[in-house]
Amino acid sequence: MIGTGITEQGVIIITKRKNELTEKKICDMEKEGRGKGTGEHYKPWINIQDFPSSGLATRGKGWKTNRIHQFLSKLERSYYYVLEWNDCVVDIREQYPLTRDDTWIIANEKGIKHPTDPKSQIPIVMTTDFLITIKDSKGTRHVARTVKPSKDLENERIIEKFEIERTYWESRGIDWGIITDNEIPKDMVENVEWLHSSYFKIEDLPSSTLYTYAQQLKAFIKKYNTSIIEIVTQFDQTFQLESGMGLEILKHLIARKEVPVDITKKIYTHLWVEDVFKFESI
Repeated sequence: MIGTGITEQGVIIITKRKNELTEKKICDMEKEGRGKGTGEHYKPWINIQDFPSSGLATRGKGWKTNRIHQFLSKLERSYYYVLEWNDCVVDIREQYPLTRDDTWIIANEKGIKHPTDPKSQIPIVMTTDFLITIKDSKGTRHVARTVKPSKDLENERIIEKFEIERTYWESRGIDWGIITDNEIPKDMVENVEWLHSSYFKIEDLPSSTLYTYAQQLKAFIKKYNTSIIEIVTQFDQTFQLESGMGLEILKHLIARKEVPVDITKKIYTHLWVEDVFKFESI
């Protein structure tokens, strides 16, 4: 039985009872290509339908990957939004599988019990929450990040599993680290979540028309010293657009970084434009 719902943040929530894990199931997952591919073609090892509790899926396609992303917690989704905004990040692969033979060997060498399925007791394929591809002046490299609430760092069993994960990535020369709720900027996450669906083409607005309106809106921003909501409302009235279209175009421009903002500060539409936008870069 599957249940679905949509939160006010525009995130699809899907729940499904998980079947007992078997070696055949693991083999089938491998045949499906789970954990393989990059960018648009990557398939996470864990789909939220496999998980026994609620999972989260972004409603729109990822900016960098052009595919729907799936998360097992709100904290994972929040970190994903931080990665989306980072220009150095070129690919995001969530629920990335670790080679089971290797994690089994590491666990045995360290005297740690390897994670198993609670029903079948079969050793599971461990995963890292994010394998991130970064491209900058140093070249292209991968980093691995695990996302957990800070309170979980006091759990001895969780720390044991982290040690398996840390050793696994260290043996491959890949930087691994833990991200907690303490490292995630709340205002930035809320801003990117608000902007996220506006990144791509606006529905029912041809690309050429969007470009024209975008240039006009930039001129409005530089010309009028008033609040954001008054600017977009006046824009809609001036060009006889459906109410709210000006705001959607503005969100598109911010998401595309054509209208620069300090993304770490919460964007409120009642704020004056000069307090939000960097005029010299528009």
